[in-house]
Amino acid sequence: MIELPEAAVLAEQLNKKVKGRKIKRVVAAQSPHKFAWYHGNPQKYNSLLKGKIINNAASAGGIVEIRADNIIIALSDGAGLRYHYDDKQLPQKHQLLLEFDNFTFLTASIQMYGGILCFKQGKCENKYYLTAKEKPSPISKKFNEKYFHNLLSDTNMQNKSVKFLLATEQRIPGLGNGVLQYILFNAKINPKRKIDTLTETEKKELYHSIKTVLIDMINRGGRDTEKDLFGNNGGYITKLSKNTVGQPCVCGSLIKKENYMGGSIYYCSKCQELK
Repeated sequence: MIELPEAAVLAEQLNKKVKGRKIKRVVAAQSPHKFAWYHGNPQKYNSLLKGKIINNAASAGGIVEIRADNIIIALSDGAGLRYHYDDKQLPQKHQLLLEFDNFTFLTASIQMYGGILCFKQGKCENKYYLTAKEKPSPISKKFNEKYFHNLLSDTNMQNKSVKFLLATEQRIPGLGNGVLQYILFNAKINPKRKIDTLTETEKKELYHSIKTVLIDMINRGGRDTEKDLFGNNGGYITKLSKNTVGQPCVCGSLIKKENYMGGSIYYCSKCQELK
């Protein structure tokens, strides 16, 4: 799934490969997918984009934006992006295909679920997209200790878990259940800890962990459980995932997995004691 680190890496790669290219052809919704979300009628994407020049790509939280003149393509969640040097590399099934004037291609194939939004600038009312654009990125200067303290101090959050605060309802754009595991492990905080049980020291550790872990993930090309524009796994080695369940933590205890709040959490019961 695309979260903040992957979105940042994909945007950088797209700028190197497709910036300045003209779009020759667009195919949208070729392969029906129950959980592919589009903006408007995907059959109109070709008329919206054909002949447009790619200005640049950017990330907003866990969303990858491709800007072509006054048209924006926004891709999120499980929209797996791939760049292809010729048509022989194209996947049999895809939910979006862009053909460029140098006979290369960009495809988006939905994994579990994902958004493929194409719209004129300023004409999108998708809440997920607008939230990602409006709220400060956790790696930006605007996301400072004071801003984070205000999130933690919300009276409605005090009896909620750390996972609930950080990884639901896009309170922090791009920070989802995936990267949450490593941020909390680095801060030595259990995902089920209640906000009102955190000490001031733990709050500071959590803030710095958000910053350092996300930047480290970006610098390493994303997580090793996710793929980049060319199908390569990221270089950030994940310590907590389905691949490490039952394996020893650095402390010697085993990595555990639990179902919690509609998803899985991974943690070390010794390093991340539930207080």
